[in-house]
Amino acid sequence: MVQSVDVAIIGGGMVGLAVACGLQGSGLRVAVVENQPCQPVDASAPPALRVSAINAASEKLLRRLGAWERMAPQRTSEWHGMEVWEKDSFGRIAFDDRTAGEHALGYIIENSVINQALWQQAEQSADVSFYAPAEVNSVAWGENEAFITLKDGEMLTARLVVGADGARSWLRSQANIPLTFWDYRHHALVATIRTQEPHQAVARQVFHGDGILAFLPLNDPHLCSIVWSLPPDKAREMQEAVPEVFNRELSIAFDLRLGRCELSSDRQCFPLTGRYARQFAAHRLALVGDAAHTIHPLAGQGVNLGFMDAAELVGELRRLHQQGKDIGQYLYLKRYERQRKYNAALMLAGMQSFRELFAGTNPALKLVRDVGLKLADTLPGVKPRIIRQAMGLNNLPQWLRD
Repeated sequence: MVQSVDVAIIGGGMVGLAVACGLQGSGLRVAVVENQPCQPVDASAPPALRVSAINAASEKLLRRLGAWERMAPQRTSEWHGMEVWEKDSFGRIAFDDRTAGEHALGYIIENSVINQALWQQAEQSADVSFYAPAEVNSVAWGENEAFITLKDGEMLTARLVVGADGARSWLRSQANIPLTFWDYRHHALVATIRTQEPHQAVARQVFHGDGILAFLPLNDPHLCSIVWSLPPDKAREMQEAVPEVFNRELSIAFDLRLGRCELSSDRQCFPLTGRYARQFAAHRLALVGDAAHTIHPLAGQGVNLGFMDAAELVGELRRLHQQGKDIGQYLYLKRYERQRKYNAALMLAGMQSFRELFAGTNPALKLVRDVGLKLADTLPGVKPRIIRQAMGLNNLPQWLRD
């Protein structure tokens, strides 16, 4: 039997589920196809290694979707300050939520906690059907609908397919959408660290020659999630080092800013690659999140960029449906594509420039960046603009402003 829906979302991660939740009550029938059903989060378990720095714009979206209230307060960690500096130099910038006139600069939340909240919210909707565990076997793009065959033989038709299937998107490949990509020549090492001194709800990031090290505050005042961006060989060395050596190297790289550091979890490494799809939409297809773009984690903006894709697409689909237009026509999807390609390109270019500026130990370049950090820290009016940009409040999708 063939099931017909209006929107088929391939991928039940955070961004795909955000689209599903955003379409609740729109009158559109939605299907979510995901090969790994959501696993319950054990409230008593230690923090997971993969976390996201959720900014104010993404918080606004999660509240709008009804998912925010589903996240236990003990699994969401507010951060109220930020410090960025370069090792062995005078370059430094610091700011806090009072500078921005906000309650908090953002939240550090485990990906699994966000995913569970969105999954539970989508399950409550009569408009959303789940196919999980399930995997797409083939897709055919018809004039008026797309035909999706799952590996178990079940078939779906949809007026629009949303590609939320990650950085190695199968759907993007099937649609023959070219991809620009580049190797950042870094791996990210993630772990949970116990610090001698309390973190005081301040996120910290240090640039040190060949690496970038971020400490993200968790609810326990002495626990931080770290993202350590290093050349591949160095990252593997740190991953395999005995805890005593790792703790020493980490503490030194972090300038002993929070005293001695102690490993409190496993360590995981993953390669960092920048990606930018040449199209974010096509006939009967829209790409969101990592399927459309991936970015270096140095500013923690990856998932926030994806959530704004979801917000923009939801707003467009609601508008098109209300106007009686075909939600899968590329002609109408171009508006979504233009807006999100522009924002993603700005973010990718900005992060690439920032990373290149802080790479290496060239004395002249080091002086330039140190002076730049010092000016940004002291010139009137600069920090509030930086903070507002980081919080995602400068260019909210229309649907979040309504």
